[in-house]
Amino acid sequence: MFKQVFLPILIVIAFIVGVGIFLQKSATILPSPSPTSIPTPTITPGPLKSISINGKKIYVEIASTPETREKGLSGRSYLAPDSGMVFTFGTTSVSPIFWMKDMLIPLDFIWIKDGKVVKIDKNVQPPAPNTPDNQLSEYAPGTPIDYVLEVNGGFSDQNGITVGNTVDLSQI
Repeated sequence: MFKQVFLPILIVIAFIVGVGIFLQKSATILPSPSPTSIPTPTITPGPLKSISINGKKIYVEIASTPETREKGLSGRSYLAPDSGMVFTFGTTSVSPIFWMKDMLIPLDFIWIKDGKVVKIDKNVQPPAPNTPDNQLSEYAPGTPIDYVLEVNGGFSDQNGITVGNTVDLSQI
């Protein structure tokens, strides 16, 4: 009686458990992608303006509010070639201090006063992950300025941009 009734039931139960375990492992190995798990490229938001330095045209976003200046380019994993961000301050002759909080890519800081490059901090590297704010390096022009331009690290050297170059800001 045991072989005729209970053994087939035990075999069916073992089969169902086996199939369940197999399906669970398959679902873990090959999950279907969700919209949040699909990587999307970083796209430069907002309308772009252009400036030029040493004859080189650069397409820029404008950071003109406290919020956009604070955010800057942080969190971006990519900055298109020949593009950057110009920081404006609503007044001339300010002495801002910049840092690389939450930055993922190296940058050149180009400090501008009266339409001239007055200083360049070249190829500034992003901080190590989880660096405390009080341990982040600070960057300053050392003199009052009107604008700061952030571009990809190495951009200044690649395009021959040096202190004293004229900056055409007429399009912003």
